[in-house]
Amino acid sequence: MRYEIIFMISKLLEFFKEDVGFADITTQSVIPEGLEAGAEIIAKESAILAGVRECSALLKYFNLRCTAFFRDGDEIRKGDVIMKIHGNARKILTLERLLLNILMRMSGVATATNALVKKCKKYGVTIAGTRKTTPGFRYFEKKAIVLGGGAPHRFGLSDAVLIKDNHIALVGLESAIKKAKKKNRKVEVEVSSLKDAIKAGECGAAIIMLDNMLPKEIKKVMQELEKKKLRKKVTIELSGGITPQNISRYAKLRPEIISLGYLTTKSKWVDMSLRIARHKIKLEEVEEALGRNEIR
Repeated sequence: MRYEIIFMISKLLEFFKEDVGFADITTQSVIPEGLEAGAEIIAKESAILAGVRECSALLKYFNLRCTAFFRDGDEIRKGDVIMKIHGNARKILTLERLLLNILMRMSGVATATNALVKKCKKYGVTIAGTRKTTPGFRYFEKKAIVLGGGAPHRFGLSDAVLIKDNHIALVGLESAIKKAKKKNRKVEVEVSSLKDAIKAGECGAAIIMLDNMLPKEIKKVMQELEKKKLRKKVTIELSGGITPQNISRYAKLRPEIISLGYLTTKSKWVDMSLRIARHKIKLEEVEEALGRNEIR
């Protein structure tokens, strides 16, 4: 089993323990222990689907059988049956909220990302996330960004060097870049002025993040970098104050990357529901798709 699967299952079980605590006392009180049931997870609005792999893994861990009718990254519409589940009724009911939370949250992030990716496609801009993620859920939110067509950016502080304003406040811009480059690392620098952007380029920064700058200010930075023959040597990333409403104004400046906290801080959850089937779901339906939905 790959490390990624072990990590994913361990995180999912943390969420399970958080929700269940010591027991699901309602379900244990009213549902017979050996009762078998079927259930369907249904989309209540259109979206880009994410979280299927996680839910399939969780169901498999608890010895529940499932058939996913869509893959992660697929477009779904209102009324679509995303997944059918069969097995112990107590387990299904206990997992219901966690399964929906995973699918609804991840699909929300993927859908928001995909909308911006489509909006900026003609400009050749990469849409990326940030570290402004839900504590404990970063892995899943970053994965959802990728499923929506975006880039994850840094998963954590150990992934890449990003010199920010408080680093610069303590040691200075030039000193910070020189120290980081001594470790033979690719250096990204966050700046918010023309002067610092030029200095970052001259000091050898590979990526210059223009933070909270207006389009007219960004355009000026691009022009100055071009004049100094630095533009082709650096990757330009825009961040701060960028929303779905104004992103086109930034994208048309043709930076390489636009990173937005919006993807994980303001994206809307996708509405879904889990419905216990009134009739037993036929096992043949489940078995038919098990092969293609196995975790590999």
